[in-house]
Formats: sequence, C-alpha cells, structure tokens
Amino acid sequence: QVQLVESGGGLVQAGGSLRLSCAASGRTFSTYAMDWFRQAPGKEREFVAVINRSGTSTYYADSVKGRFTISRDNAKKTVYLQMNSLKPEDTAVYYCAAGPSVSPRTVDAVSWGQGTQVTVSS
Repeated sequence: QVQLVESGGGLVQAGGSLRLSCAASGRTFSTYAMDWFRQAPGKEREFVAVINRSGTSTYYADSVKGRFTISRDNAKKTVYLQMNSLKPEDTAVYYCAAGPSVSPRTVDAVSWGQGTQVTVSS
C-alpha cells in the first residue's frame, strides 16, 4: 500500500486561500485514485474531491464545487487541493486517501494520511 502525508493546513481568514499537499511514498501512486475528505468536530468524515489515476477526471462535493480544485503530479507522487474563497464552514481536519477506483466513499479508501487542520476565521 501507499503511505500518505498531508501538509499545508493552517489558519486563514474567510475569503482566503490555502493549498494542501499530500505526498505519497511507494512505487504505486499512479495506480490509485486519490481523494480528499474532511472532518469537522462532532461531524462525520465527508467527501470533498476525487481525481482519477491519470488526473483527467475530477469530481467534487457540491459544497466546494467552483471553489476547490484537486490535481495530481504522478512524477512527484503528490496530490493537491487548492482551496479558494474559504468559508468558516470549511474548518475541518483534511485527509487525503488512496483507493483502487474513483469513489466518494470512505469505505473504499485503502490508505489514509494523518490529516492536516484547516481553520477559517470569520
């Protein structure tokens, strides 16, 4: 399996931007679809975005569509989440995950990162 490490979280004002990165180790990164999920305090982990193995197809949760962009660089074994026009309700721990196919379901992920905190102040 692939090991994942997120970075790039932090504190930002509403309307601001952040770029999250998720670096993978192992030789098989390009064989996985990659997801971003998030979990706010007291809430279940929810789907944010997913990208296919080649980076040619992406899907987003309605709550982030038009504001967030997922991308990947298979040569660098890294997936990114560019977050613009951030809102206080985007505050959560953000996790990247790898899975065998494009899926918004947490149960389909086979590897998870440790998460990175994103806090958006109003």
